[in-house]
Amino acid sequence: MNDVHTEQLFITYKSLLFSLAFRMLGSVQDAEDIVQDAYITWSEQPVNHVQNPKAYLCKIVTNRCIDILKSARKQRETYVGPWLPEPLLTDNNNDPALHFIMKESLSTAYLLLLEQLSETERAVFLLREVLEYDYNLISEVVGKSSSNCRQIFHRARKAIGNHTATQSSPPKTSALTEQFVSAVVSGNVNKLLSLLAVDATLVSDGGGKTKAALVPIIGAERISRFYMGIMAKAKEDFSFKYTIVNGEPGIVLYAEHQVLGVLSLQIKNDLIQTIYWVVNPDKLTHIK
Repeated sequence: MNDVHTEQLFITYKSLLFSLAFRMLGSVQDAEDIVQDAYITWSEQPVNHVQNPKAYLCKIVTNRCIDILKSARKQRETYVGPWLPEPLLTDNNNDPALHFIMKESLSTAYLLLLEQLSETERAVFLLREVLEYDYNLISEVVGKSSSNCRQIFHRARKAIGNHTATQSSPPKTSALTEQFVSAVVSGNVNKLLSLLAVDATLVSDGGGKTKAALVPIIGAERISRFYMGIMAKAKEDFSFKYTIVNGEPGIVLYAEHQVLGVLSLQIKNDLIQTIYWVVNPDKLTHIK
């Protein structure tokens, strides 16, 4: 097949493949590597004989994701503290490649729900629920009968529950994020408490590589004391920028011009219900 045509076909599906891989793995870096590997495999095959390029490419990506997930389960058992997906920043609305990625929810809460599923269940669920593939195409991708895929999907949906977005409107969520940061930076405890649900939870992922809470911090007052303690020790040369983290408003925090961490919020009933705080340096290398 003509190299230009091969590349153009791949580009057509590239953002879709990345979106699938990221949802499967919760890792930006692994997803990028898998998509690159898929391109190499695609370009080396006589793809003129491929009847369904989308299914073929999705099958390559899905199988490699499943292999990584199987080995990751063993590594996860020894992971220090809570595990969170890598932050995916999608605030560049001018990048057409991000259109598909931003089309569906990528929230950290949603990605954590997927952790309950087996590797195959996750693949079938995402292909059906997010990418809206029919069961015949899913059957091609995962190598199981369409009726079996239908059963797997319903089992996965039951395991996850009827996930519905509880997020406030984007403007309100952005405003809450800005108010939260302002309250922390200014040391306004009363303001911070007014933004947090009474049973709010802070989940921090340091992976044993940097200082982070090894168990979730639960309760508005405990979270408030945690942040006031951090700010009391903070150096003056820190800065932050607002961005979109996994499809939701968040911030990137910098210290001495280096990325220190990425924070995103889950909002419920116009209050901050969960704070996700990724400070594991291994999960921040793709962020500038």
